[in-house]
Amino acid sequence: MKVANLRGVVPYLPTPLTPKGQVDEGALRKLSEHLINAGVHGLTPLGSTGEFAYLDFAAKEQVVSATVDAAAGRVPVIAGVAATTTWDAIVQARRWASIGADGILAVLEAYFPVPETGVVDYFLAVADATDLPVTLYTNPNFQRSDLSIDAIEKLSHHPNILFVKDASTNTGRLLSILNRTEGRIGVFAASSHITAAVMLIGGRGWLAGPSCIVPKQSVRLFDLCEAGKWDEAMALQRELWTVNQVFARFNLAGAVKAGLRLQGFDCGEPAPPQAALSDAQISVVKAALEQVGAL
Repeated sequence: MKVANLRGVVPYLPTPLTPKGQVDEGALRKLSEHLINAGVHGLTPLGSTGEFAYLDFAAKEQVVSATVDAAAGRVPVIAGVAATTTWDAIVQARRWASIGADGILAVLEAYFPVPETGVVDYFLAVADATDLPVTLYTNPNFQRSDLSIDAIEKLSHHPNILFVKDASTNTGRLLSILNRTEGRIGVFAASSHITAAVMLIGGRGWLAGPSCIVPKQSVRLFDLCEAGKWDEAMALQRELWTVNQVFARFNLAGAVKAGLRLQGFDCGEPAPPQAALSDAQISVVKAALEQVGAL
């Protein structure tokens, strides 16, 4: 599938780490193979579930390279670019392109607030850095300087900026983005959205960490939405929403890694100072996975 035509379920991969904080490439390849076999439509290393904020450049490079290797052209790899400086973001984008990534997920990190003109310029610079299709990532819960609808509308005119992944939890905002950008930019949901509802209003799918632990169920939900079988889709969505609610309660990377360990995929613990889930919290994750047939 060409990235420009991308639709479907694209999991945000966790970054497997050894006890010494090194990237476990073997575990990442094993998980990627499992997800591809489950029918996912792409892979996103270095999303929020991938703990990009806790990795140095060398570790990020390892993650992207191992994911591209594992995908072997079977599904597109949308690699995360996240930085506080535009220079660093450009370096990342160009390096991920040279490694073989098929697209870029662009994130703006900020310590001091950045005015909207600076936000727009940052994303334009990432889009100009390579010929790869760019997905904008907006998450107002965690980003100091977020993308407004006005900024997204401006950015939607760039030929390389094709998609936006919105984690605002506001589905009305997604419809506003679709209306304002008039088909120039496709919308992907996050796990914070009711994904069937996002598909109903014109979304293309979702990029989300929890899809790593319910890949088959997520693909089934997407297929039902694509077929317009909304009653069946909502029945499955109600079941899967339990998983979303559980994961919203805990550290996302920790919860995904705990769930994967229960399924036989040991991705280590979250990078410190993030805390691993307690035994009681793991029991909650286990119960949710059992409820949806993921264990």
